[in-house]
Amino acid sequence: MSPRIPPLLEPYLVLPSEASLILLTSVLGASSNWLVLRFLHSALIGSDLTSEGVIAPEDEPKVLLVSFLRDLAFWKDNARRLGLDLDKLGIKKKFAFVDGLSGIFLPQQNVTSTSKVGEKILISQSLDNIYSEIKYAIRGLKDSEGSGKVLIVIDQLDFLLAAGGEQAGVVEIGNMLLGLRENAYATIVCISADHPLSAGHQTPLESDHAGFLLSTAHQADLIMSLRLLDTGTANDVSGVLRITIGDETEQNIQKRTEDRELLYFVGGDGGVKVFERGQ
Repeated sequence: MSPRIPPLLEPYLVLPSEASLILLTSVLGASSNWLVLRFLHSALIGSDLTSEGVIAPEDEPKVLLVSFLRDLAFWKDNARRLGLDLDKLGIKKKFAFVDGLSGIFLPQQNVTSTSKVGEKILISQSLDNIYSEIKYAIRGLKDSEGSGKVLIVIDQLDFLLAAGGEQAGVVEIGNMLLGLRENAYATIVCISADHPLSAGHQTPLESDHAGFLLSTAHQADLIMSLRLLDTGTANDVSGVLRITIGDETEQNIQKRTEDRELLYFVGGDGGVKVFERGQ
């Protein structure tokens, strides 16, 4: 695997087994962006392994990234630091992007549902429309030349709980996620886990968010949780990464490293170091 992938993370970033669900949680000040980018790098150009063994060239996966808080320009700029050219991968039909921010939540501009190569811009808050557009993007990658394995990465799906309208409840979003998982090879979902959202029940939003997070965590085969240091900030540590194995089969558990807690540091150039306590 590429040295751009921290060695301690290599066992967890290989292409997951079919129908797997990986949950990435983050808090304010400990973003999951860098971890998502490493998953993209590993799936697209960084690894010839899956959780089940060596991957044949004709079975190399494709990736659909759906983001509700960040546009394509953000992901392209940061992926470039890892040597990942999303434009070229889009032209090759190995990567596609669904923009869940620009067309729905930003001020109205001259936005069309289709923009750059490999990019789809959502223009409706309707869950039915969102589901249909994402499903269509998955089908587009499946039908293109090469492998039909499509890894779908959904960044901040929980944002729909706050901004998706009355029809975007816990059950409705959960059902949409289940439907998308049925159409994809494997799924990675990023959800915020700040304490007021994950443990608070003062408002309907807090209750809904906590319920959605708990439900998704119970379904996940692997959970990677990011948080800040309990002791405060440090110059050489950005946060803590807690890795928890979920409902995987015993065979797959043996192929991964055991549950563990690591420290990480994100540099100004986008580079990441992951290390154990005391190193």
